[in-house]
Amino acid sequence: MAVAQKVIGLLGGMSWESSAEYYRIINEQVRDRLGGLHSARCLMWSFDFAGIEALQHAGRWAEATAEMIAAAQRLERGGADFVVICTNTMHRMAAEVQAAIGIPLLHIADPTAERIRAAGLRRVGLLGTAFTMEQDFYKGRLVERHGLEVLVPEPEDRALVHRVIYEELVQGRAEPASREAYRAVIARLVERGAEAVILGCTEIMLLVRPEDSAVPLFDTTALHAEAAVERAISGA
Repeated sequence: MAVAQKVIGLLGGMSWESSAEYYRIINEQVRDRLGGLHSARCLMWSFDFAGIEALQHAGRWAEATAEMIAAAQRLERGGADFVVICTNTMHRMAAEVQAAIGIPLLHIADPTAERIRAAGLRRVGLLGTAFTMEQDFYKGRLVERHGLEVLVPEPEDRALVHRVIYEELVQGRAEPASREAYRAVIARLVERGAEAVILGCTEIMLLVRPEDSAVPLFDTTALHAEAAVERAISGA
């Protein structure tokens, strides 16, 4: 039986390792919720991440923003009903992307924060790229829109977390030594009072598991993908 689904527009390839997880989770969720042979109606624009990474680390954010806007507009022209940016870091230009398209953008921080609040938690640690941990575009939304208190690792730990993301995880490598290092970073956040930890880079879920933390972990990849399915199926 045909079931009405909105078309999910996925801005992916940043990196493709996590975009593959988005595609898997979204389609598994649709199958589980609708049953039978159902799968998601979706479009994906997948970047060559080497170009995006070069713009990020050169601080050429205006050029990166133009690339993101052009890709979102392609998805809109292709028939997407809403857009999902499949990476935390590139939500740095979420407002500009939203302003340039006529369909909604589902922000990754919102379903994450909503799940944290629903669990009765308020003080959270944040792991991600240096851009996500150090700039205000992500932390500010968690604080101002959702009333959370956000802790980030100390500078040395931030550098370690960032290095592992770019030198290992986006290249499909999940090294045991890096998992232990992340466990130690998480433990230090907990010692400072974190009641939960946000895995605020969509690749971290490839490395860290719930058993690696004494407090709940909130995986932004899974939460964002699940929220996309909810919007696609519910019509909200």
